[in-house]
Amino acid sequence: MRAWVAPAGRPGTVERVELPVPVPAADELLVEVRACGVCRTDLHVRDGDLRPHLERVVPGHEAVGDVVAAGDGVTAPVVGTRVGIPWLRRTCGACRYCSRGQENLCPSSLYTGWDAHGGYAEYATVPARYAYEMPAGYSAEELAPLLCAGIIGYRALNRTELPQGGRLGIYGFGASAHLTAQLAIARGAVVHVLTRSPAAQALALDLGAASAGDARTGPPEPLDAAILFAPSGALVPVALEALDSGGTLSIAGIHLSDIPSLDYQRHLFRERTVRSVTANTRQDGRDFLAAVAAHRLRPTLTVYDFTHAATALDDLAAGRVEGAAVLRMPAR
Repeated sequence: MRAWVAPAGRPGTVERVELPVPVPAADELLVEVRACGVCRTDLHVRDGDLRPHLERVVPGHEAVGDVVAAGDGVTAPVVGTRVGIPWLRRTCGACRYCSRGQENLCPSSLYTGWDAHGGYAEYATVPARYAYEMPAGYSAEELAPLLCAGIIGYRALNRTELPQGGRLGIYGFGASAHLTAQLAIARGAVVHVLTRSPAAQALALDLGAASAGDARTGPPEPLDAAILFAPSGALVPVALEALDSGGTLSIAGIHLSDIPSLDYQRHLFRERTVRSVTANTRQDGRDFLAAVAAHRLRPTLTVYDFTHAATALDDLAAGRVEGAAVLRMPAR
């Protein structure tokens, strides 16, 4: 099969290769990939920001495709089912975190496209218990970014504990942010988007944001909550200062540049809270996909042919992607 790998020791590059079609383990599915999202975490794997866990790993953890085979121990999903292969691949199921419903914090957790080969390939495997059956009414390309950008945004939104009808600030407006904004608006929130890109500002307004402007200028009113999607630690004090009393800032990224010094009175006093987001639980994914089925989202896509995966990653790094970047697999 055709695939792309991130060569260890050569940060900033991916290489197109031929690999054997993987054989699913007893508890795994073999999926023929139809589309795979290009996530910022893939950039961190490519560029070495995340320490390599598997030499020459196939990136990609937003893969959508059809089940074509299954291991002997799998009874569902059945062959022919459209499934999603997400970031969270395995957890131990027995540690104190797994036991209390926080499997995203499992110290033995494994991840697709980092610990195991992912979706930048014609075929990929996934443990059946960690695959998602995907909602109807969306194309494979539309579904792909929901599997990480969507689920992580959903968890980040929940971590803010935004009150009903509250004022939400969104810092950065890429793949995850533009999906999260739609869900927040569907829940009744007033959304203010803070981003430098004029194109992203225009998209935010088109999707229903109450305002869109530059982060340094700030939102037009105090915020009950905010989510930082941009991987810029310099925006943490900016977002905190925009919060109203009792507000919460949720930081959605797996990687963040250094945070400048905080001033207690300006940034944290009056019970402002900062929360990080670490991966997600499978329940997050199930709940989010149920919301996606109930509220039709409009994923904005920049679609690339599978052969142009390197270009897609470069464009994402350079800020040339509108919405979510997705690889489309060639028709067979």
